[in-house]
Amino acid sequence: MARPAARALQPVLVMRIDTKRSLLALVVLGSAAIAGCGASATSADSAYSGSGTPTENAGRASGEGTTGAAPGVSAGPSGGSSGIGTGTGAPVPAGQLTAGVWDDNLNYDFFGSYLQKAGGTPIFSQAERDAAHQRALAATSAKSELDVAIVLDTTSSMGDEIKYLQAEFDSIATTIKTKFPQTTPRFGLVLYRDHSDEYLTRAVPFTADADAFRASLAAQSSGGGGDMPEAVPEGLAEGVNLGWRTDQNVARVMFWVADAPQHPGEEQAVNTAVTAAVQKGIHVYPVGASGVDPAAELAMRGTAQITGGRYLFLTDDSGIGNSHAEPHIPCYVVTKLQGAMVRMVESEMVGHRAEPLASEVLRTVGSPTDGKCTLQNQTSVVLY
Repeated sequence: MARPAARALQPVLVMRIDTKRSLLALVVLGSAAIAGCGASATSADSAYSGSGTPTENAGRASGEGTTGAAPGVSAGPSGGSSGIGTGTGAPVPAGQLTAGVWDDNLNYDFFGSYLQKAGGTPIFSQAERDAAHQRALAATSAKSELDVAIVLDTTSSMGDEIKYLQAEFDSIATTIKTKFPQTTPRFGLVLYRDHSDEYLTRAVPFTADADAFRASLAAQSSGGGGDMPEAVPEGLAEGVNLGWRTDQNVARVMFWVADAPQHPGEEQAVNTAVTAAVQKGIHVYPVGASGVDPAAELAMRGTAQITGGRYLFLTDDSGIGNSHAEPHIPCYVVTKLQGAMVRMVESEMVGHRAEPLASEVLRTVGSPTDGKCTLQNQTSVVLY
């Protein structure tokens, strides 16, 4: 997303100069290459250098993937208005953001190779990852009720993501209710920034009133930050403590939307928050926003793997804003973000993976055959 130095989400808000965007841009520009699947793919061992960016660019225009992709959405926003302002007087249309999805538990060997190349201070131990992988392989049952929390980084660099998420909510909530009419979904919200900002965390308790939740989400704006790391462990801990229903028939889903990692040295604090989520049966689905740096991707993918969720990442197929960082993932399909989020909820509700329809796929990265991509070293990864 484009991050101007100052933009108002509400008339009274004046944002700080966004130094995080400059730092993230330097990280992305300094990245090395990872190839896709098929004949042009790298091996799993060389797929990630720790500071690398894949050659398959998420910023490519729709239809420029490595296989014949379905026609993509037009460049730039179009369509109906949600009535939410962009800060320039133009309304933000819903249904514009695009995303890919990746499951590290389905590709556990590849995940291990990625972690080796990523380096840095590990958040989770090998034993914790192995136990999570075994849990992910176990059969799951369908659910009849649903709690969904959004944990949202609201620092300055997240301004555009906040506005578009506000625009997407109605469609997501309506589609969930249509698919599961007997369910009474509850929605909760956690906002976090960083130490010395206007606030560290704020929480909106779960509510079954979609209109009330919509109003709470629409009232939010961005500000603060100023450096790359943010109050990740505090935000995740606040999300875990929202007041989730504990009945066995309740699917507990947390979407963590962010573009920055925790501060160095806070790895154990993140571990503690995520372990608490596991104990409550909360599945975390991180959403990597534009400019997400390698350390943030590492934390997000690790959190998804440990809790049994999946990693979602925004792409440039919408034509909105600046380029999004390419994940260190060799094979995926691009769909609308709102459709991807609904599929994650549907997977939790029905007890098995909900696949995108062919008509929903805007672009394919890699050369999948029967749902798998073969890497250069002849190992395979599973396309979600």
